[in-house]
Order: sequence, then structure tokens, then C-alpha cells
Amino acid sequence: MLDFLRSEGVREEIIRKIEDFRAAYPLEAGTNYRVPDPSYRYYGTEIWEKALTALLSGENLLLVGPKATGKNVLAENLAAVFSRPEWDISFYLNTDAASLIGTDTFRNGEVTLRHGPIYQCAEMGGFGVLDEINMAKNESLAVLHATLDFRRIIDVPGYDRITLSPATRFIATMNYGYAGTRELNEALMSRFMVINMPLISQENLKKLLLAQYPTLKEEYAEQLCTLFGEIRAKCESGEISTKALDLRGLIAAVELIRNGLTAAQALEMGIINKSTDDFERQIVSDIVAVRISGTLGAAELFAE
Repeated sequence: MLDFLRSEGVREEIIRKIEDFRAAYPLEAGTNYRVPDPSYRYYGTEIWEKALTALLSGENLLLVGPKATGKNVLAENLAAVFSRPEWDISFYLNTDAASLIGTDTFRNGEVTLRHGPIYQCAEMGGFGVLDEINMAKNESLAVLHATLDFRRIIDVPGYDRITLSPATRFIATMNYGYAGTRELNEALMSRFMVINMPLISQENLKKLLLAQYPTLKEEYAEQLCTLFGEIRAKCESGEISTKALDLRGLIAAVELIRNGLTAAQALEMGIINKSTDDFERQIVSDIVAVRISGTLGAAELFAE
């Protein structure tokens, strides 16, 4: 991962500090399996440098942005760069303190605390990814206030107070506009350094596709990037919803083509059918038909 950062143009002084961090906080035995090995890389030097500097400074991060900006990809990449165990904590309307910190359980004849993901992350110096943090009720997130600010503690009622490992960091993600989301209160927001995630550029999308599929012909990588850009333009103009603007779906469609489907079949499954409205689906289908011939298959898209 450090070589990847160098290839992205991240400053060497930042990379040296990451190496110092990794040396100062070696992995605990038995936690190696939690260190992610990302399937995708995040591309964007400025965002990398902002995120890395914030984490090296002991801050927590809040990644804010719409679909297809790579929030979760960046969070996973950051855990891999720092070589830290990662806990993925998904938020929803019924998230409460017990699901975050821990719950009572009966073991060996006595009541003990079964540690939740925040507790484990705090103890083991992990990176906690708080996914869609604005899906949870604000009152349930109040338990994180002392964890995320300068106190760096967790007070567990009926048990004990634990102090976070110096290596522990939290990376939250949020997307405005999803059903069930709400504004974060100011107290919680103030505990994060905030990065507004930019939309992936066509250049970086091309890098992503070619890194994932090195034998994909460059001309078709460019066509797929243009296709994605045109769908985004339709979304931004309000002609269609963002349902078809699915980067995961685009990458999955390329995989389906490689495994034997035609471009028409794969893009229908990965992109077009994400829209539930017939009129909208027809618009997306027309965009796809203009850019990518439906009869193309693996033999045409991939070099031998």
C-alpha cells in the first residue's frame, strides 16, 4: 500500500510518518485477519493527503459525499495503509448503546460483558468504520462523545472505564439524501475532521478499471468511463434518479462480461435494472446503447 501511495504522488514525509506509526503500534497477536486487503484502491492525491494527515494527527474522520465517491473504499484503504485491524459498524435506526459498546451475557455461571465493536476497536487499537452514521438516532450516538473527543474513554455502566489505545481511530461515512438519514448534531460533528468526497473523475475511474482488469482494452475502459459520466450528467440535471449511478454495478458488469455475458446483458444487470421506473430505465438503456455495442463480449473487450 505504501508503494501505491508513492505512485499516487503522496508526499514522502507523510509516508515516513505512516512507517513510524506502524513501527510504534505493531499488531497484537490474533488480529492480523482483521487488517483489510482491499480489492479496490482509492485514487485522488489531495484526499489521500488530507485523510492521512488527519489520522496521523490523532483525529477521527467523517467522509461526506453522494454515491460513487468511494467513501467506504477510502476507509478500508486507510486501515490497510496503517496496518490496523478494522471493525465495520453499520448504523440503522435501532442502533443503541448496547449494540455499540456491549451487552450483558451469562458465561461460566456469572454475568459478564460481551464486548461490542466499539469496545473491541478501542482495546485493540483498531480502525472503526462507522458506516452511514447519520442513519442512527442522535441520542444513541451520545455514547460516542467521550470516545471520540480528547478524553478517549469508554465508561461502561456497571463495569469499568477503558481508555482507548493510542492507535485507535474512527472513520465515519455519511450520505445526505438516503431514506432514513438525518443531520448529525453539532456535538458529534465537532468530534470529526470532515472531508467532502469529490465525485470520481473519468481519469481516476479509468485507473480503477484498469487496475482491477489489467487486460481490459483501453478504448473500452474509456467508453465505460464516458458512459458512467453521461449517466451522472443525467442525474445531476434531474432527468433520472441516482439509482443507476452505481459504480459497484459498473465494475461488476465488467466482471460478468469477462465471465461470458454480452455487454448488453451485463450492463442491464449491473446498471440499467437498478432503476425501478420504466421511463428512467429506458433513458439509461439508451445511453448504454449509444456507448457500448450490446453484442460485445470478452473477446472484444479484453486483450488475450
